[in-house]
Amino acid sequence: MTSQTHTTGHTDREKPSAEQIRRAPKVLLHDHLDGGLRPGTVVDLARENGYEGLPETDPDKLGIWFREAADSGSLERYLETFAHTCAVMQTKDALKRVAAECAEDLAEDGVVYAEIRYAPEQHLEQGLTLEEVVEAVNDGFREGERRAKENGHRIRVGALLTAMRHAARALEIAELANRYRDAGVVGFDIAGAEAGFPPTRHLDAFEFLKRENNHFTIHAGEAFGLPSIWQALQWCGADRLGHGVRIIDDIEIADDGTVRLGRLASYVRDKRIPLELCPTSNLQTGAATSYAEHPIGLLRKLHFRATVNTDNRLMSGTSMSREFEHLVGTFGYSLDDMQWFTVNAMKSAFIPFDERLAMINDVIKPGYAELKSEWLFRQTVSTSASVGS
Repeated sequence: MTSQTHTTGHTDREKPSAEQIRRAPKVLLHDHLDGGLRPGTVVDLARENGYEGLPETDPDKLGIWFREAADSGSLERYLETFAHTCAVMQTKDALKRVAAECAEDLAEDGVVYAEIRYAPEQHLEQGLTLEEVVEAVNDGFREGERRAKENGHRIRVGALLTAMRHAARALEIAELANRYRDAGVVGFDIAGAEAGFPPTRHLDAFEFLKRENNHFTIHAGEAFGLPSIWQALQWCGADRLGHGVRIIDDIEIADDGTVRLGRLASYVRDKRIPLELCPTSNLQTGAATSYAEHPIGLLRKLHFRATVNTDNRLMSGTSMSREFEHLVGTFGYSLDDMQWFTVNAMKSAFIPFDERLAMINDVIKPGYAELKSEWLFRQTVSTSASVGS
């Protein structure tokens, strides 16, 4: 194990306001398309497509139902929420609408780059082909980007095609992702229950992607722990870890504050493997008992490649701004910390290096510099007023 001194406590820095957090440029790497619908859209699409299984038909009440079901502690109720959203995402028009609104909502929240994942195999119930699903979602993202621009917001959205780890279509979905890699799809993912369905069941898909020099992330280290992380990295060769929050199990803190990293944790930190952390979702699934106890605080201090994400905005009743509000309130994070998380995420995106660099230098850093300048100006005016009074 490696060790170092770790001290707790917050530094005395100015916390950004909710308005500054919303305006700050943000990057999102882990967000599920079928977990981020507007409640009103779910109601509309259910009516249009004759789906009668919704537990509520009032959008406000339905939104509350989704959040309460996700918080219930019942895996069955949690999975039921996705049964409802997927049920209304079975036509080209529905998929395009959901994708467009996703891009609009993220842009309104200050997200400038997002990678949104979904499983094409879950949208075939009314006769669509896998290709038609991908093209409809891509069309929706482009439409959402266009609408966002008209409203004065800038966003770029890439798609991650997900294979369900309990199914047997991973290679087929990986090949699909590879065919559309220059047409809106930026990578591949596997998702679903970790226990009993290790990523090694899909080695053929990962070997194919590596031969094609393509990118992929793997849901790992959310519920199953360190073996899931080890397999995702050492057997499958994942570029990023979807969640990865259980890496904390390989980190020990002694009574004197000394931190000891196990060999897997050291490997993840030293190799700069991105962790797609989703604080609110992790609380819902039991990875942490509170924001204060969430491993992101320690992982930030230890300089892991930590990123902040939403996972499922509808089920968690969250957004990127709300996630940062929780972290700012809990850990006393400043705009500098927000920028650190955001640059981490942009460095870890599945688009070409020069495009990542341009986003960092031309969009992210200037955006934070402007917010910091505004804060300094207000501080100067406030100090001058105090001296003159």
